[in-house]
Amino acid sequence: MLIAVLLADLLFPDASSLKDKRRRLSGLTGRIRSGFPVSVAEVGFQDLWQRGRIGVALVSNDARLAQSMFDRISDLVGRDGEVELTARRIEFLRIEEGEG
Repeated sequence: MLIAVLLADLLFPDASSLKDKRRRLSGLTGRIRSGFPVSVAEVGFQDLWQRGRIGVALVSNDARLAQSMFDRISDLVGRDGEVELTARRIEFLRIEEGEG
């Protein structure tokens, strides 16, 4: 079993308040959830108006599938007109199934 995590740092250049940023972030996370079988949450920079960090998690048996999915999610974020993807990091944790 493979647990894959994408950490994406975001910039909301036109956000004028925390409420505005959270509205935009909520729309983005909703689009990710509706388009991909992943879990997504805001995991950093909660108190900053123009910055955000989301974590996206996926359980799979195939690292290439997870990488491809995270690439597509990054593309979706990059096409969003209200947010910029400033950095991303992908981590994999492989858990070997024991016998018995």
